[in-house]
Amino acid sequence: MKNEESSLFYRFLWAYILVALSGCLGNVVDGIIVGNLIDKDGVSAINLSKPIVQFIFTLHLLINAGAGMLVGYALGRNDVGEARRFFSRSLALSVGLGLVITLLGGIVFPADISRLLCSDDVIRPLAFQYMQVLLIGSPAYILMWGLSTMVGVDGSPQLVSVAVIVDNAVNLCLDIVFIQLFGWGITGSSAATIVGHLVGIAILLTHWRRHRRLLPIIETKSLVASWRRIVGQGAPLALASVCLTLLLLSANTIVLSTAGSVGIFVFAVCMNLLQVYNLFISGTCQTLQSLGAITIGKNDSDGFRAVLRRAFRFITVSMVVTCLLVWVFPGTIARLFGATEEVVIAECSHALRIFALSFIPFCYIYVLMIVYKLYKQHRMALFISLALSLTVIPVMWLMAHYLPSGLWYSYLVAYVLEAIAIVILHKATHVELKLVD
Repeated sequence: MKNEESSLFYRFLWAYILVALSGCLGNVVDGIIVGNLIDKDGVSAINLSKPIVQFIFTLHLLINAGAGMLVGYALGRNDVGEARRFFSRSLALSVGLGLVITLLGGIVFPADISRLLCSDDVIRPLAFQYMQVLLIGSPAYILMWGLSTMVGVDGSPQLVSVAVIVDNAVNLCLDIVFIQLFGWGITGSSAATIVGHLVGIAILLTHWRRHRRLLPIIETKSLVASWRRIVGQGAPLALASVCLTLLLLSANTIVLSTAGSVGIFVFAVCMNLLQVYNLFISGTCQTLQSLGAITIGKNDSDGFRAVLRRAFRFITVSMVVTCLLVWVFPGTIARLFGATEEVVIAECSHALRIFALSFIPFCYIYVLMIVYKLYKQHRMALFISLALSLTVIPVMWLMAHYLPSGLWYSYLVAYVLEAIAIVILHKATHVELKLVD
């Protein structure tokens, strides 16, 4: 039985890691190809556009992360009708909000958004070209992540894996075709990402040929109440994402004003390193949410604790291996993103090693937020979601003003302080981690 449970855990885990590739590898691949086919200003433009991706991902979390948990709880209780209702209503919200972003962000206000995100006159035109296509294609982003969540919860993580592999293969190939052969420049990079997502969505939709359990239904009864539950369930994760968006906006501004164009390039490479860490975080958290919710729905406390043990074991091993690789090959990573000058490579190597250490406490804290959420300790989950990014901003500002040479240590200092605060708050409020009906 234990081997069976372990196999199920890792089937879900690797499927969700591949799902995370849909959200982050597109940016990493874009950065590498743009850095080599265009220039380092293109890499900086992609990094300055990341708040857009983070904002769209926030909406996905608000809708689909919460709905995925609720669907999991319902399936654990064998309540298929309730599972179908939550899936249908999350699908309607995803499409509706995606179309609103397309209209307002991609068609009406794209120039205003680019001015808000970038103050550099050289980089801004590139950022505008890249982010406008992302905004227009936002429904594809939300649907790709949302359908992946639901198909996985419904027991088909292998199909999710296939969809994401094909999605990213299409993105990689079309990056080169659109930029190099069609001459679309940086616009081709974001267009390739959207087309890849559309192909992934088409593959995910084949799930409903064989599995009818989560067929969408049209039903207006208790619609607002259902939406309220979906949003309430996903709020801590969405809030954490909002804070990360604020952090990206603030950090880009601070780094650009403190370290200039070289600094923003170095920071862009470090943020692409965070995308790699996010693969492991996202995969672990999605597995926790899906299998954790199902075991809670069954009231299986032993099964839930087994899921937790495997999740923390995996995140520990993945963090150690990633950190060692970054410490051994920082210059190779810098060159991968188009760095050629020795002074830039040296600064990248220094920053990458510090960020590799910084992201370790970040990963544990983020997974811990999911654990508190599943244990229905909503206040602790909410505190972590707020502190994840809002702790970094003041530390980074203080470093920039009083110790500019220590700017790259801001994340590490902030996350260590946050870990200490979590321990103190946990003990002070006498939090009990036990399953609640």
